[in-house]
Parts: sequence; C-alpha cells; structure tokens
Amino acid sequence: MVTAMLFAGGVGTRMKSNDLPKQFLVVGGKPIIIRTMEHFAKHKDVDDIVIACKEDWIDYLNELIEKFNVQKVRAVVPGGATGFDSIHNGVVETAKAAKNPDDIILICDGVRPMLSEQLITNCIELTRKYGTAVPVTPSIDSLLYSDDGETCGKSYKRSSMYITQAPQGYTMERILWAHNEAEKRGITNPVSSSELFIELGEEVRLFIGERSNIKVTTPEDLDTLRADYYYRNFKQFAEEMKLSGE
Repeated sequence: MVTAMLFAGGVGTRMKSNDLPKQFLVVGGKPIIIRTMEHFAKHKDVDDIVIACKEDWIDYLNELIEKFNVQKVRAVVPGGATGFDSIHNGVVETAKAAKNPDDIILICDGVRPMLSEQLITNCIELTRKYGTAVPVTPSIDSLLYSDDGETCGKSYKRSSMYITQAPQGYTMERILWAHNEAEKRGITNPVSSSELFIELGEEVRLFIGERSNIKVTTPEDLDTLRADYYYRNFKQFAEEMKLSGE
C-alpha cells in the first residue's frame, strides 16, 4: 500500500499573500494544493491520500476536493503548530490504514504542483528497495556559512552539497520508528523527515530529483509556476493549431 501524505498547515508568511495561505493561491483556475494532490491521485501506484491541513481551513479544503473531484483522498486531519507537528499528525493518520510494515508513505509539501509522475515512481521504487528515498538536486551555487548573515569565515564544497525535495519516501516501519524516537529524545521541530533521520543518527537514501520540482514559497516561485502554466498552455495551443492546419 502506498499513501501520499501531504502537509499544508503553513500560513505562507514568505509569500506575503495577506490572509490566504499559499497552498490555496490559484494558478490557472486551480489552487496550488489541488494541483499537487492531482499528481498523486492520477498515479497508478498511489492508493490513497492523507492531508494535514491548517485546522480552520479544513472545511474549505474539503470543498475544493469535492469541486475538483480529486480522487483517493482518505482523510483530512488538522495540522499542528509546526511543520513537524503537521507531518506527525499525517503519519499517525496514515498508520491507521497501514496493512504491514513495508507499506510506503510519501511525505510531500502541499505546494509542489510541478512534480512529475516519474519522480513519484522513482520515489516509490527506491523506497521499496532501501526503506527510505529522498529526492535531491546538486547545488549549482557556492555555499557560505554565516552565523549573523553579515560575515562569513566558512565555505562548503559545492560538489558535496545537495538540495532536498519532496516527496520523500519511507516505509511505515521506518517512519513510525523515527517519530517514536523523536518523542523519546525530545526532538520537536526538525525541518524535514530526512533531517529527523539524520538527527537520529540514521542514513537516508538519496536520488536525483528534478529542478522543475519547485516548492512554491516566495512570490518569485509563484511567478515561475504561472509562467510554466501559461507556457504549457500556449505550447499545447500552438500544437493544436499546427495539427489543424490553421
């Protein structure tokens, strides 16, 4: 069994979108969260979807799921005070329907509307093989370390640096162990599931992701998403015109 667990509990302060959480911003007639969900709903190997949503937006999200007829949604649960809390709530809900320890959970931000079918497939296949699978892209920029954001005395070897993406795949046995250990050790707010495993002293399996798989976090990301959407639509229109001979 493969469950996509999306977390969408943030308020999007970096997006500067006033009162509307970034996951509900509309691009090309659809909210970002719906576009993200549809990738998993249409994938043949994904059995169901669980979403951890900002609690006071759950009713609205359910309305959107019905309006856009998104399939495979099993549950929408309240998010938490932090991203990790939201992930934890989603993991707990996913575990309720898990049939065996090798069932797979794909943990993904609700604001990755440009991920591909192949990326999801790769994540599932590698999770089955290794128990964990985290998509990354090699850093193309030099990296400097600074405590104060003003001065720097340390740099990192670019060829060894990678940017994490999502979905991140885990067997239910592995992710439940990690969350139980986090509670025992007082780990309360890792940035991502992969960082939780690393903080617990565990290794995770990496694979190369896709640069186009952006996390829509800033106004610039939103511009990129809109540009991609309108480009794809223009390209499709041009192909149709070419085929029709007009």
